[in-house]
Amino acid sequence: MKIFSGTLLLLGGVTLQASLQNVPAEKQSAAETPGLLARRYQEGEKLNYHMKGINENWRYEIQADGVVKRDSSGRYFEEYAWSHMISDGTPATLSPATSNFRQIVSLAPETPPSFPNLSQVDPRLIGPITDWMTFYADLWLANRLNKLSHTGDHFYFKRGTPNSWADGNYVLLGEDSLDFDLTLKDVNQTDQIATLLVRHVPPEKPEINIPVEWMRPPVAATASNWVEVEKGSNGKYLAEVGKETFDVQIKVSLANGKILSAKIDNTIEAVSRECADATLTSCTASVPHRILRQIEVY
Repeated sequence: MKIFSGTLLLLGGVTLQASLQNVPAEKQSAAETPGLLARRYQEGEKLNYHMKGINENWRYEIQADGVVKRDSSGRYFEEYAWSHMISDGTPATLSPATSNFRQIVSLAPETPPSFPNLSQVDPRLIGPITDWMTFYADLWLANRLNKLSHTGDHFYFKRGTPNSWADGNYVLLGEDSLDFDLTLKDVNQTDQIATLLVRHVPPEKPEINIPVEWMRPPVAATASNWVEVEKGSNGKYLAEVGKETFDVQIKVSLANGKILSAKIDNTIEAVSRECADATLTSCTASVPHRILRQIEVY
């Protein structure tokens, strides 16, 4: 079961800033010039969302409750607590460390997304946390670039730099390489709602780490842009490689730039092998594996 977001989003702040430095100046927008989707924060604002997810055969629901705060430099951010998880129809008890975990996100253009420390979080919560970060990272990027103002406006952002979700314990290698294809699908001035579509697509030359030769042949029509190696409880290793794509749709308030609802449709066409060694050379034959994930927030 793949529990990690495909974006990942891992638009880590440093690497994303480096990517933005490669965008010509005329394609960037100053933070001082807010665009159509700009977030207008109010300190103390309460935020409440419900997330539903289908991750292969696993279904879950969880609540995210947040509040708008300001740091010592006066920059706004949103702080979220996660609770009331339902896993396959049954209420789940989260560990104290997970209950005390606070996720920090921001849509302020001067504050790049940063990846949270997931080392002490219940593994079931890693998917919701990283998917939540995906929504914010995508909308943050649209705001930072500020190229979308009218229905149909489109911008392609080449990134390619691999994102990693490896934690060193459960996931030994986890990377994807994606570009961003952004479109403003609709601007409804009557309802004061804009709809943003961000398609995450394989770059021309994905930059993921391929640790062993059997992973190199393409699994789908393009070069593989997703790889994951997990250490199982049986002492063996599950290694997978393939092509990942996913679409993110976000409905945004034109009044204040807040996320109203969002969804992810994520598909991975992969092959998997169970390996007896960490070098991934003593393995079973490749087995096709299609991973489907659907996430909805409202």
